[in-house]
Amino acid sequence: MSRIFNVAVIGLGIGARHIREGYMPNTDIFKVATLCDLDPARLKQYGEEFSVDHRTGDFDAVLADPSIDVVDICTPPNTHYDLIVKALASGKHVICEKPLVGSLEEIDRLIVHEKAAKGRLMPIFQYRYGDGVHKARRIIEAGLAGKPYIATSETHWTRLADYYAVPWRGKWATELGGVLMTHAIHINDMLSYLMGPVASLFARVATRVNPIEVEDCVSLSLEMASGALATVSATLGAAEETSRLKLCFENVTFESSHAPYHPGGDPWTIIPANPEVDAKIEALLEGWVPMKQLFSGQMRDFHDCLVNDKPTPVTTEDSRRSLEFLTACYWSARQKQPVAFPIGSDNAYYDGWRKS
Repeated sequence: MSRIFNVAVIGLGIGARHIREGYMPNTDIFKVATLCDLDPARLKQYGEEFSVDHRTGDFDAVLADPSIDVVDICTPPNTHYDLIVKALASGKHVICEKPLVGSLEEIDRLIVHEKAAKGRLMPIFQYRYGDGVHKARRIIEAGLAGKPYIATSETHWTRLADYYAVPWRGKWATELGGVLMTHAIHINDMLSYLMGPVASLFARVATRVNPIEVEDCVSLSLEMASGALATVSATLGAAEETSRLKLCFENVTFESSHAPYHPGGDPWTIIPANPEVDAKIEALLEGWVPMKQLFSGQMRDFHDCLVNDKPTPVTTEDSRRSLEFLTACYWSARQKQPVAFPIGSDNAYYDGWRKS
């Protein structure tokens, strides 16, 4: 019988989705034992919905509870660093929503804490969990796709006044960024997951949709380490919400599902260059077993890593690459210059991009 880990969910905004979509489908391996939130009404609402009796607004009390194995941090982005450090110091395993922290300096310090900690740390990138993106990755890793040529990434969503009525959203101090940080971060992670690392980029950002501090429209031009080129666009003013990746390789063209919040899921369009490649892809994917999707799949893989002492399915280094990408975007947009990777401690934004 698999070990069941007791989880405390900290923050019941996106945290409620973690429970509904991540833990409830996996009750054989996780039990949500504690809810922690500063809003008593939310504690009552979700405590009743998910039948969780232990509810608190005291994070330190959660860490002091020896029955809690995993702390799942779903609070506003500006709080993540301190909460993660405290949770790791207490010996807990930690799951944390994106963005993991607010600068490369913070994540480099966090990596030091993680290496010294008893518990494991897993950032959330649930969009990786879909049959479509995993089939594409398998084809690429098998060498069937050939040389990467060009790609496009689109996050065209709608976020208007009602969304930004939540006080911490739309502000540099608390949300840490706009559409790049909070919305397009997922599909841009998928772009690198399939096309490899970014070598350089030029960014343009604008605030055109909402009266907020942070950006809500973005256009990026990327050169990948492989030599492939990519373009990225994102807006929060689309009349119809879609997400899309299109990747052109030497032997295969991939196009993702257009589902705004699950572009990694089936169906993907996979177009081989010729019948020979088609036959090899068909043989490679024969007998494909559908995987658990989104939060459910990532949480299940996290359990596997804890039980069998494997690397976390999404690593702190994965999150660092995402933060390096964001740092480069904000630096390039403000300096109106291209920026090359890697981004080191000599970059003016190494300690954060929330500056003029």
